[in-house]
Amino acid sequence: MQLQTVFQAGNTQAVSLPKPLGFSVGQKIFVDKIDDQTVVIKKADKIQSTVAGGEFDKWLKVFLKENGEILDELAER
Repeated sequence: MQLQTVFQAGNTQAVSLPKPLGFSVGQKIFVDKIDDQTVVIKKADKIQSTVAGGEFDKWLKVFLKENGEILDELAER
């Protein structure tokens, strides 16, 4: 474990990751707060980063816009 300091980068708070942890510049990661003292950082694979990038959300909005009435009708049955 290595002590790091949170710093300001624009409007964002940031922490630098030491090279021995194996992350690279531009790499996609997931950050999850477990509790007030624990944060988990995971490398994102290509499938996860696509979903996290919002492509699925965009697809879902279009799908629901085009098929929302049909889904509502099926839900009533």
